[in-house]
Formats: sequence, C-alpha cells, structure tokens
Amino acid sequence: MTDEKPLIEIERRITGGDFQSAGDVSSELKRILQQIGFPAAFSRRVVIAAYEAEMNVVIHAFRGVFRAWIFPQRIHIEVDDEGPGIPDLELAFQEGYSTAPPHIREMGFGAGYGLSNMRKCSDRLEIDTRVGEGTKVIMDFFLNPDS
Repeated sequence: MTDEKPLIEIERRITGGDFQSAGDVSSELKRILQQIGFPAAFSRRVVIAAYEAEMNVVIHAFRGVFRAWIFPQRIHIEVDDEGPGIPDLELAFQEGYSTAPPHIREMGFGAGYGLSNMRKCSDRLEIDTRVGEGTKVIMDFFLNPDS
C-alpha cells in the first residue's frame, strides 16, 4: 500500500462457525460506504466480495481477521484466516465447486461461488493459501479502474 492516508480503517474479528454474526462485517462496510457516498454499483461490488470472504472464514476457518482501508478513490480489503487452507486453488475457483460439508449446505451456504464472485467483483484479487495453516485474501476495488 502507499503512504496515502485512508478515510476510514476497519478491523474486525470473525469467528469460524458463528452463523449468528455471519454477514455483520460486510453489512457494517455497506453502511459506511453508503454514508461516505460511494456510488451504489461500486459499493455493491465491494460488499459482495467482502461478504464472500467473510463467509469463507465462517464456513471453513477457525477464526479470521477482516481489515479494510477506505480511500477516496479505492478500497483495499484483506481477510486473513486460520483454517485448513485451500489444497487446489484452481479447482476452488470453479463455479459450483465447494468443500463445505453437507450441514453447511443444508443451511444454504457453501454453494461454491465465493472465490469466483470475489474475482468477478474485485479489480485485483490475490490469494495466499497454506494447507493446514490458513488463507489470506487481498482485494482492491478502484472507483475509476481506467485512471
């Protein structure tokens, strides 16, 4: 990241398996983006990707940390979890592929679109995953991606 000072920084803990609080972080982010006045279409992309990353921690990891830096022209998000990691990242990006157990799918989660939605919604996506240790997702969203 640059020396540019963000308007707002967010850091929230996410607990694996806590479906009661699932979506709280991305909902808070949505409220903040609306208050700042980001365009709805831009905010929607950010919030969808943030929700997918948050849910991956809830579904798959023991715990994680969600961090967001909101700048006037861009948003940078990092989600770092302690979990199983992703054994086959290429396979995990295939729409519909999921390692979520049946009880998670019965609750309506784990359909296998999380990573592909993050890729579609973000302007830059980087994933560092270590099997048996965890996964770090880094996403950037640019208000004017062509500038």
